[in-house]
Amino acid sequence: MSPLMKSVEKAGLKGMSGKRNPAAISATDFFTTGEVLRKEFAKLINAPVANRIVIIPSASYGLANAANNIKLKKGEKVIVAGEQFPSNYYPWHQLCKETGATLQTISAPDTKTQRGKKWNEKILEAIDSSTRLVALGNIHWADGTLFDLKKIRKRTLETGTLLVIDGTQSVGALPFDVKSIQPDALICAGYKWLMGPYSIGLAYYGPAFDNGNPIEENWINRLNSEDFAGLINYQDAYHHGALRYEVGEHSNFILVPMLLEALRQVNQWGPKNIQEYCGKISFRTVELLKENGFWVEDDSFRAKHLFGVRVPASKDINVIKSKLQKNKISVSYRGDAIRISPHLYNQEKDLITLARVLLS
Repeated sequence: MSPLMKSVEKAGLKGMSGKRNPAAISATDFFTTGEVLRKEFAKLINAPVANRIVIIPSASYGLANAANNIKLKKGEKVIVAGEQFPSNYYPWHQLCKETGATLQTISAPDTKTQRGKKWNEKILEAIDSSTRLVALGNIHWADGTLFDLKKIRKRTLETGTLLVIDGTQSVGALPFDVKSIQPDALICAGYKWLMGPYSIGLAYYGPAFDNGNPIEENWINRLNSEDFAGLINYQDAYHHGALRYEVGEHSNFILVPMLLEALRQVNQWGPKNIQEYCGKISFRTVELLKENGFWVEDDSFRAKHLFGVRVPASKDINVIKSKLQKNKISVSYRGDAIRISPHLYNQEKDLITLARVLLS
C-alpha cells in the first residue's frame, strides 16, 4: 500500500467537508470529476478514448465484470501464472468449475538461471486453439518477474484468445501502453502504484466487452442519466463505451478527487522515470545480495519498483524478519520471497541499509 501524498490527503478532506452542505453539490458534480479522472488514467496507459475507462471499487470487482462476460465450455481452458494474486485466480477458478473448462496454471520453472525467460516461454507454449483466456499481471506480485505481454498478446491474437491483465502491481510505476499491448481488459486497484486511497480503482475494457452485462445495474450508468428530472424515463441503453461496468455511486465525492490528484502527480513524474530511478537506487543492493547467495530475478525479466529476494539455505528467514523489524525496514513476505518495493521517496542509502541487514 502506497503512502498518501499530502496533496491527495488535502483533496480527500475537501471532499469530506463538502458533505456538510449537500445543497452545494450540483447534478453536474456527479459526472464532471469522474470524467476528468478517466481522462487522466487514459493518459497514463495511453488509451485512445476515455469512455473505455471505468471507476471500480476493487480489482476483484473489475475482474468480476470480465468474468461475467466470458463464455466457456468443456474442452476450453484458461491460463494463469502460478501463485499469482488471488483476485486474478478465484474468478477464473469459479468460472471453470461452473462450465467444465480447464484452469491451467503455468508455474515458474524450477531453476535459478534465466527463470523469467523460461517462464515466459512456458506460457507462450501453453497458449493454443483451445485457450479461451489468459489472465496475468504485467509482473508477478511476489517477485516482480516481468511477463512479456507483447509476445503473449501476439500469440493470443493468433489463437483468438482473450487477454485480461491485473495491473495493480505495476501500472503507475511501470510503463503500460494500451495501444501497444491491446489487452481486452486492464484492471487496477488504486491504492498501490496509482498512489491513491483504498477502495477505489480503475479499469479499461476493450471492444471484446462491448454490449456485455455488468455485474450490477445502477441508474448512473444508463443513457441520459445526467437528466435527474428524467430518471423515471427508464432506459435500456447504457452510456457509450465501457461505462456500463462502473460501480454504483462512482461519483464518490471523497475518493474520486483523491485518486485524481494522485494520478496527476504520477503522470507528472512519469512511470518511465519512476522505473529508472528505482533501478538506479537498487542496483548496488541487488548486486550485493546476488554476490552473497541471495536470489533475485534476472534484470531483463524483472521490474525495478518491485522485486523478490529469496534467501540462501544458510539463512534463517525468521531471524531475518526479526532483524528487519528491529531496524524499522518495511518489506512484504509473499510465498518464499521477501518483496522489496522502492519508490521516489526512497534513496540509495535505504536499499544499502536493507542489504547490510540481510547480509548480517
